Amino acid sequence: MRALSGWGVNDLNGDLAAGITLAAIAIPEQMATARLGGFAPQIGFFTFVAGSVAFALLGANRHLSAGADSTITPLFAGGLAVIATSGSPHYLAMAGMLALMVGLLVALSGIFRLGWIADLLSVPVTTGFLAGISVHIIVSQLPSLFGLPAESGETVRRIGEIAADLHLTNPWSLAIGLGVFAIVFAAGQVSARIPAALIGMVLATLGVVAFDLKNRGVEVLGALPNGLPAPGIPTVDFQDARALVPLALLIAIVVMVQTAATSRSFPPRNGQATDVNRDFVGVGAGSIVAGLFGAFAVNASPPRTAIVAQTGGRSQLSGLIAAAIVLTLGAFGGTLLANVPQAALAAVLMFVAQHILRWRIAVNVYRQAPGEFALILITMIAIVILPIETGVAIGIGLSLLHGIWGSTRTEPIELAQVPGTSVWWPPNGSNAGEQHAGVLVAAFQAPLSFVNADRFKRGLRDLIDARSDDVKLVVLEASNIVEIDYTAAQALIDTICHCRDKGAVFAIARMESLRAQAALTRFGIADIVGAERIFHSVDAAIKTLDPGKPQPQEQDGIG
Repeated sequence: MRALSGWGVNDLNGDLAAGITLAAIAIPEQMATARLGGFAPQIGFFTFVAGSVAFALLGANRHLSAGADSTITPLFAGGLAVIATSGSPHYLAMAGMLALMVGLLVALSGIFRLGWIADLLSVPVTTGFLAGISVHIIVSQLPSLFGLPAESGETVRRIGEIAADLHLTNPWSLAIGLGVFAIVFAAGQVSARIPAALIGMVLATLGVVAFDLKNRGVEVLGALPNGLPAPGIPTVDFQDARALVPLALLIAIVVMVQTAATSRSFPPRNGQATDVNRDFVGVGAGSIVAGLFGAFAVNASPPRTAIVAQTGGRSQLSGLIAAAIVLTLGAFGGTLLANVPQAALAAVLMFVAQHILRWRIAVNVYRQAPGEFALILITMIAIVILPIETGVAIGIGLSLLHGIWGSTRTEPIELAQVPGTSVWWPPNGSNAGEQHAGVLVAAFQAPLSFVNADRFKRGLRDLIDARSDDVKLVVLEASNIVEIDYTAAQALIDTICHCRDKGAVFAIARMESLRAQAALTRFGIADIVGAERIFHSVDAAIKTLDPGKPQPQEQDGIG
């Protein structure tokens, strides 16, 4: 219960205000998100309660709100729809099992301190992912907004069918949806603390009752069953569980990325470091509890977390207060929700969809890094056109390839001494720097690994060969080499051999990384180079190994 540590009575007012506000915002949002995934609205309530309670017990962040989330709901709903009919008992069981699997993956990632996984998605790929999810949400809610028959299948085909059915639009449903959207949007311009979605939903419900809109074709939720779900392990056979593994991995990565981003955006006020791994445990436990109670996977919510912080929340007690309110409504207030129009919930999701679009980031990427803007477009198009889980997998793959591609572009560069200093720096047009006769100082500004080992070897050989027989001392400035794997170690050994074949001494300077130093010893490179030729600075290497001085005899044994 770290997120409740240090709590005092003076914090009660802040947590109480934040909890009530959070509940007012979560009620319509959780209903709409559950409906987006093909679940009854009360399932969204139980998902929120599971996420809130589990995170309060096991998480670290004092403000983070976990529950049903529109970012991952289209992802698992699309994946489950391929296996089971939406809303069927089989579908619900599969969703519960998926929640257990996602929860275990996220929680274990936190236990084994794998928070670095959250950095697998670059900002452009994440932006494209959210844009694609936004399109999915909008397309899925258009039928309810216009009062049209529900559509299913691929997104592009659904767009065509909706366009063909526009003449069947119910004006009352459209008016309700646009009205609720306008209320939520306008309130958002004033203050995020205003529970505009709840206000809009209440007004829409009153309008349905007052004007008897059910008899005018406006679809409503209908009375929801009261009571609490019974805990139990979802009944799923081995084949179905195995089919869920790839989807669980994808969703777990997305959950970790969003949880880490949310946790880092709201760090502890006492100056302590953000504990992302502990937050993974809390969010993962939320999915496990949700799965045991027949709900679906949870995720951290940046907007709800911001609301808790902005309304004076001091600890996770605010989340527990909100969970108690939502649980009471889900258990005993089913009849209160009978006349909520489907168009109102569609409007809430439409607002969420436009809210998660990162237009400013996309524009900045387009202006500053046009090549990376292509990652946004490709990821978005893949998620919209292909099965959504395939699109997400492509986005993750693009993000990893982009990172690897950056490492493969690194070339060894020759350094020059800044006049009057002991600093060695890449020469430029305004300051070419000074060279020492018979000395080549080269740097490689990336970790040495299999993806760039050959480029390193060829590049350094070319620098040595370009100086012909003039080079008597080669110093590798290694301050940026933080890691050396097996393939790269063999390339470095080959380069040392080539250097000695040219009659030059090879030395290493400024290898600051402890991992890289350990690799030198592990692969025998330290013995090959010699401890007397490994230095803390380039200046020390040149002064000690001046090509004009007699040098120690070279060691044998280079394979």
